[in-house]
Amino acid sequence: MSSKVFDSYQLGNTSLANRIVMAPMTRSRAINNIPNELVATYYAQRAGAGLIITEGTSPSPNGIGYARIPGVYSEEQVAGWKLVTDAVHEAGGKIFLQIMHTGRVSHPTNMPAGTRVLAPSAIGLTNSEMWTDQDGNQPYPTPEAMSSEDITNTIQEYVDAAKNAIAAGFDGVELHGANGYLLDQFIHPDSNQRTDEFGGSVENRLRFVLEVAEQVVAAIGAERTGIRLSPYGVFNELSPSYDGIEETYTQLATALSKLDLVYLHVVDHSAMGAPEVPETIKSLLRKNFSNTVILSGGYDLARAEADLAAEKGDLVAFGRPWISNPDLVQRLQSGAELQDPNFDAFYTPGPEGYTDYPTLVQTETA
Repeated sequence: MSSKVFDSYQLGNTSLANRIVMAPMTRSRAINNIPNELVATYYAQRAGAGLIITEGTSPSPNGIGYARIPGVYSEEQVAGWKLVTDAVHEAGGKIFLQIMHTGRVSHPTNMPAGTRVLAPSAIGLTNSEMWTDQDGNQPYPTPEAMSSEDITNTIQEYVDAAKNAIAAGFDGVELHGANGYLLDQFIHPDSNQRTDEFGGSVENRLRFVLEVAEQVVAAIGAERTGIRLSPYGVFNELSPSYDGIEETYTQLATALSKLDLVYLHVVDHSAMGAPEVPETIKSLLRKNFSNTVILSGGYDLARAEADLAAEKGDLVAFGRPWISNPDLVQRLQSGAELQDPNFDAFYTPGPEGYTDYPTLVQTETA
């Protein structure tokens, strides 16, 4: 059977050269939360991907959780991202911006002045710490439970971020509804213990993410709006399972399909030690979402080929292999050996372990 991995693919109005996606990965190189020429070089080097999804990017000063992650809420940030999209498009690539509000996964030291750590409920992380450049690892603060006004304002921040992304030249956006960040915090009963219309029942816990999705679609179009989900995820102190989890994600996939989002990106972190996402729930998501499904989580070429052939999804996202192999598609096509990453430089500032990995062409001509 011929491989689908290297076939072109039509994602809404966006034509992809192949079915290999570069997964979103935080790299912490945005000094003062502004993308720069170094960031542009990094993404342009990886433009061989059918689709690049950027690192998580905050829609709001309140959503900046980690040191040196980018935002997309200021003119300087939009200008910085324009450097990135121009470089990627010039290299022949396509790129979506991942919008990530970290919610309770934050620390004031990493945030601009005058900001607040917000979450669905005033429930903090207690078994882990947050890195700060100034003071090293610090305990997480207890977040403020969002008021109705906070919720309304935050939804608008997502909308404004999506508009800014399009203004910066992105082909679309991905809403980060995974890994224990704000959208996921509303979905999960561990972090959402509200008693108003945004908490309690499945319908209420899904309300925030669906209102964000609906309003972003209204602002920039469904063909430019995707979403990432992580059922059974354990990141940021959420339990992998809870009563009604399959009903929750079935309802969510069905509602997102009705909004006609261009893709649903399903992440399975079992390769990193998390519980495996059951095939039953992956099948439920596939069945109830009618557009493109992106598979993600510990893929190699053989597994990608098998899952595309079995029609479990339409695109496959690779994560860590992209870090140290800017020409990953070429390496996969040719069977060349993959380079190992410099783990110590995943989140450090500067080009080391970021833009200094050689390509096959560079190696051959050295």
